[in-house]
Amino acid sequence: MSVAPADAAILHVDLDAFYASVEQHADPSLVGRPVVVGGLGARGVVAAASYEARRFGIQSAMPMARARRACPDAVFLAPRFDAYQDASRAVMAILHSYTPLVEPISLDEAFLDARGARRLHGTGADIGMAIRARVRSDTGLVASVGVATTKMLAKIASDLAKPDGMLTVTPGTELDFLHPLDVSRLWGVGPATRRRLDRLAVRTIADLAALPEPALQRALGHAHGAHLHALAHNIDERGVEPDRQAKSIGHEETFPTDVTDRARLDRDLTRFAERVATRLRAHATVARTVQIKARYADFRTVTRSRTLREPTDLADDLARVGRELLAELPLGDGLRLLGLSAHQLLAVAELQPALPFDDDDPGAGSRRADLERTIDDVRRRFGDEAVGRAARSAPPRGKPA
Repeated sequence: MSVAPADAAILHVDLDAFYASVEQHADPSLVGRPVVVGGLGARGVVAAASYEARRFGIQSAMPMARARRACPDAVFLAPRFDAYQDASRAVMAILHSYTPLVEPISLDEAFLDARGARRLHGTGADIGMAIRARVRSDTGLVASVGVATTKMLAKIASDLAKPDGMLTVTPGTELDFLHPLDVSRLWGVGPATRRRLDRLAVRTIADLAALPEPALQRALGHAHGAHLHALAHNIDERGVEPDRQAKSIGHEETFPTDVTDRARLDRDLTRFAERVATRLRAHATVARTVQIKARYADFRTVTRSRTLREPTDLADDLARVGRELLAELPLGDGLRLLGLSAHQLLAVAELQPALPFDDDDPGAGSRRADLERTIDDVRRRFGDEAVGRAARSAPPRGKPA
């Protein structure tokens, strides 16, 4: 028996082809054309594809070289993350105008609990239609919406509504809606789990629901088996968490050719740190731990991390630790990928300022923070490339650094 609320007022809002749609809205000449956003180098991958591009079989995570072969006439663009963050903030503001119970999952999707908003705004379906109209009119973007009694069903409904649609699962019909679907629709059914379920002749969610829970636990493990057994019966007690914070913020890049130049990699880490720090400040968070990720030419991937004495949202701090961690790694035949990420995130409001007993220049940290926030302001007004650090540029050939 489901323990879901008795009204369909849990919404999942998902922006269609988000990165590509932002680019089409920014440049109307791209509307109706296949647009692919991602790394433009030989080893780049697709981050997003417009629906026009998807007709050629182009999908997220596909190698960019393969996407170019599939549709040579597509428009291929490098990501502009600041633009996507701005668009995301505008959409999230619209969602918050209907209810404070908004749980962002990523830049382009969020859950809402609209039960307390029905007196002002109508049913969950009414709110879903209003949100879709507001997103289109205010931002030029397109949102698909699922409305249901649980988060899982709302997510599945929005996926099935794409593109540019809305689907409401009426209370009392949840299992009729859920059980005919392929079992891969359930959260937690990835390729490995799917192979195990295939051996049990489980193809649909109804097949999964018909299995005794102990049999499922023996096949998948106790916790995973119990989790999927519950979801197959629409037992999903998770509420919308409006204060849910990202667990990490990071940036990584795959290089066109393997890199063995440490000075070049140090400059890349500085650039990555600036992106990460800007996003930390935009979310009013600081990080306690810095992690780097390195992938070698043979695809072996390693990570190294260090916890800071004091949490930070400054690029200088992140870059310094990132460079120190990289210095401890052998480069071998070169790196094909490098990334830097911030972990153990805290809201700035939770911090208790530390007294600068050990700082030779107590005002230095404040000046660096002011400088980085000034850079944020300049970039918001004039673009990412309007200002940069001298350390990011290599010295002219033939001249001393």
